Amino acid sequence: MRITGGNLKNRQVECPKGIIRPAMDRMRESIFSILGDLSGLSFLDLFTGSGVCGLEAYSRGAYPVYLVEKDADKFPVLLKNVSMAAKKLECKRMPAETFIKRAKESFDIIYLDPPFPYKFHIELLEKIEESKILKEGGLVMMHRPSEKAMPKTIGSLTKRDERIYGRSIVDFYRKEVLDL
Repeated sequence: MRITGGNLKNRQVECPKGIIRPAMDRMRESIFSILGDLSGLSFLDLFTGSGVCGLEAYSRGAYPVYLVEKDADKFPVLLKNVSMAAKKLECKRMPAETFIKRAKESFDIIYLDPPFPYKFHIELLEKIEESKILKEGGLVMMHRPSEKAMPKTIGSLTKRDERIYGRSIVDFYRKEVLDL
């Protein structure tokens, strides 16, 4: 795998052993092209695996960047991969749901890439929507299999876009700003 853009463009990222479905280069390049310059924005990569999406965000200007992976076998490779970043990227080894529940930080962009057999996509977005982890006006991207349908809205999260990459779909949900 390689980083597709930004100041780390074409740097190689190691893939951990075991079951992993790294985001395809083409899909990642497309997603980050849609996002554009991420300078000044915070980024959270849940179910990070190798860390390639968090590194992609960092490479394109995002900071701080947090990467969360629960698999202890994948974690050493994640730490090795993020060592290419000039600034410290926060790596946490815990389930995504636990991180959401405990987080004291709020993020501009959250990328979710659960394993395709994962069954709690909607519940995960509900937990994000109910917590303070996503800033108002923030964006959540959910990578999912095409056979898993997702609603247009989940509380204050509204689906603004959907991109199809073969069997993969990435949904873009925006947290609506509340009028007071």
